[in-house]
Amino acid sequence: MRSQSYTIHSDDEAEHTNYQFLKDVLDGLHQEPKHLQSKYFYDKKGDALFQEIMAMPEYYLTRCEMDVFQNKTNELASSIMEDTSPFDLVELGAGDASKSMHLLQHLKNAKADFKYMPIDISGNILSVLNEKIQENIPNLDITLLEGDYFDMLKKTSKLSARRKVVLFLGSNIGNMELDEASGFCNKLRKNLNKGDIVLVGFDLKKDPKIILNAYNDPKGITASFNLNLLKRINNELKADFNLEQFEHFQNYDPLTGACRSYLVSLENQEVTIDGQSFYFKNNEVIYMEVSQKFSITDMEEMAVNSGFKTVNTIYDSKEWFADTFWIAD
Repeated sequence: MRSQSYTIHSDDEAEHTNYQFLKDVLDGLHQEPKHLQSKYFYDKKGDALFQEIMAMPEYYLTRCEMDVFQNKTNELASSIMEDTSPFDLVELGAGDASKSMHLLQHLKNAKADFKYMPIDISGNILSVLNEKIQENIPNLDITLLEGDYFDMLKKTSKLSARRKVVLFLGSNIGNMELDEASGFCNKLRKNLNKGDIVLVGFDLKKDPKIILNAYNDPKGITASFNLNLLKRINNELKADFNLEQFEHFQNYDPLTGACRSYLVSLENQEVTIDGQSFYFKNNEVIYMEVSQKFSITDMEEMAVNSGFKTVNTIYDSKEWFADTFWIAD
């Protein structure tokens, strides 16, 4: 039996997505400092570059969380199946499901009654995910959801009244400023019912050198990943960025836990997007992304302040990464 799968898009998805992409880019470059949203890293080339990043020896995050999903799968599944009622397993920013695949297989083997609902803004990566599911778990009940997290999360409620188990892995929560992350968690809680479960992956504070090396690799893959967003803007929004006139820069503050990436203009220059001109001074930066690192206290405070209660936290073998279960209170 083949996997049951179909893809749900936002209404008028292509037109809406292109308009929103343009709006967000223009709004961001009008800010001081200039800023581009990291969610737009992921076109087909960006997806491929991120797969390379995850395979880098310096990029410990993937291995740490994979350690949890490979070696503590039973503990993960037990926390989900403690309530024996049917559920929808909703994954925010699912990517290629390389980690969650282990949990999906375990739940299927345990004869759990669930539907898998991966959400991603990238239709390309959802296609990759679907192929992997078809090959590895061919009888899995799956609905692919392409679009923004909350738009698609609302669709899951319309599709099914079953309880929700939401996965938010890979320390995606760290790709937001702390106040933004708190707002995200509050909004997530408002989109869930009491008793629904969220599993959130947090990258923990550790040796600053280990963290910085993960985002400033010697082969320059992370630099290419950041610069690819300028190429995407050129291709899709008819801009004229010269990628050779920008350079990737990364830093990490061990006190705040913020690891930030920038693109630095290497000269005075002008860029045109959709008929609008943007001026860059020599050494001016575009703020690209934060990769926030957390303490246990940070995690607990975020849960409580958002209307969740922590019920279990599972660490990798090095205790560099934590996957923590929250229940909607």
